[in-house]
Amino acid sequence: MISLGDGVDPGWAGRSVVAHTGGSGGSGGYAEQVAVAAGELIPVPGELGLPEAAALLHDGSTAMGLLHQTEVKPGEQVLVTAAAGGMGVLLVQLARAAGGRVIGAARGRRKLAMVGDAGADAVVDYSEPGWAGQVRELTAGHGPDVVFDGAGGPLGRSAFEIIAPGGRFSAHGMSGGGFAPLDQAEARRRGVTVNGIGAYEPEAFRRRAAAALAEAAAGRLSPVIGQEYPLAGAADAHTALESRLAVAKTLLRP
Repeated sequence: MISLGDGVDPGWAGRSVVAHTGGSGGSGGYAEQVAVAAGELIPVPGELGLPEAAALLHDGSTAMGLLHQTEVKPGEQVLVTAAAGGMGVLLVQLARAAGGRVIGAARGRRKLAMVGDAGADAVVDYSEPGWAGQVRELTAGHGPDVVFDGAGGPLGRSAFEIIAPGGRFSAHGMSGGGFAPLDQAEARRRGVTVNGIGAYEPEAFRRRAAAALAEAAAGRLSPVIGQEYPLAGAADAHTALESRLAVAKTLLRP
């Protein structure tokens, strides 16, 4: 915190904080310095670095909200697609901490190795034919009880097709070109609950973001920063994301 406006609690001065730069709407922006309403500020625990806090601001809050919404139970089989993304890595950790047996699906050896390091019990490469069959085999033919789908598109559809009867399908990503095309009638017939990412009220977002920061400060949640770029190289960062060369979270530094 560099400076304070009129009427702002002086206790904020000099503190490490994170906030959405687009206000409550969270539209974001790229800048070295920004003015943010005091009510939008989230304090960063002293045990946590600012890069890690920035990596957790959005994905940490959303991941904790998805886990709360989906309620992974001990012993359940959990599939996380796009598991090497910033959100996917966190969902792997959170689902495993909840007692789930986690299968992480990603593309290529580098990403699969990172997903394994994050705590996945098993990994599959969804760029290979028959990957969904591998997941079914890993669950002894049962299929996953829970799917956190960060891939969307045909990959998400394949994950939906193997989910166990009565399972929960949580869609939060569309790196495959759109959210997974799901048949709601089929979901009802199989007793599968389908949830989207939804929209969180600003206060709920900040509460969950603060909880994610606290978990990280306590060593129970570890964001993975795969690459960093200078602010002037923002276009290069976008190119890496669009070409799928990036892993986990990408940060811009001033």
